[in-house]
Amino acid sequence: MTKVLANDGISQLGIDTLESAGFEVITQKVDQEQLANVINEKNISVLLVRSATTARKELIDACPNLKMIGRGGVGMDNIDVDYAKSKGLEVVNTPAASSESVAELVFSHLFNMVRFVYDSNRQMPLEGDSKFKELKKAYAKGTELKGKTLGIIGFGRIGQEVAKRAIGLGMRVIANDKFIKNTNVELNFFDGQTANFDIKTVSFDDVLKESDYITLHIPKLSNKAVIGEEEIEMMKEGVGIVNAARGGVIDEDALMNALDSGKISSAGLDVFENEPKPQIKLLMQSNVSLTPHIGAATNEAQDRIGKELADKIVSYFN
Repeated sequence: MTKVLANDGISQLGIDTLESAGFEVITQKVDQEQLANVINEKNISVLLVRSATTARKELIDACPNLKMIGRGGVGMDNIDVDYAKSKGLEVVNTPAASSESVAELVFSHLFNMVRFVYDSNRQMPLEGDSKFKELKKAYAKGTELKGKTLGIIGFGRIGQEVAKRAIGLGMRVIANDKFIKNTNVELNFFDGQTANFDIKTVSFDDVLKESDYITLHIPKLSNKAVIGEEEIEMMKEGVGIVNAARGGVIDEDALMNALDSGKISSAGLDVFENEPKPQIKLLMQSNVSLTPHIGAATNEAQDRIGKELADKIVSYFN
């Protein structure tokens, strides 16, 4: 029986799909240091990871019976993909499964930012009963997203899902992508109606200069941040920024300086440079909406991820 180790978990739907196809699924979490030993001792053929477990050259070399590595999600920067493939391993991910969940989280942050919910949620339990009127006044200058310009950097699947929600809210959408020149975005409504929007991508600089809010949906490809001091300087005064992509895409020190000066009015962060230990100074910033890397963490996305991984495993071994 072919054994699958889902070291960072897999949805019940994924387990059911694999078991019904005759696979044994192990979901007990194994520490990174013990991973090679367990894979070899239990003769595991498939390792499934999310962002917590890494599959580097050393692990691949140490596990000659491993046939496949699967990543539940999009980014594969925790896997030495090219090396694994050079050793004959199949490497798969689930690029489409979590797009809608990440896009909805982006708007969770944007709504938090424009109505100061990130701060009122902290202050109301402390002072809501004693300083209600003062707090009401403190949060009275919210703004609407409708009519504002949302700049999307990285216009792949997730970026396009973000665009759909922005269009639905009445925002102007501009996007930048190295590989996509223009795209037709289709909105699907509850009653079966559809609406199509052609979005032409613009230059990176134009997105920085024209956007009221900026959201990033790109991988971190080098040690240099995509958004640093120079890029922030080009942005509008009082811009808002969201990063639900990868830690390190924004230079966190430059971000904190810009938040302190007011150049950036607020930020929404789901990812951090030093996960799982983000710098405390950033977490304590008063004008930041924070989540602990939960972009793909919805029941619906995990079901889609589990099913897609299971289908790819079944297909490969059959």
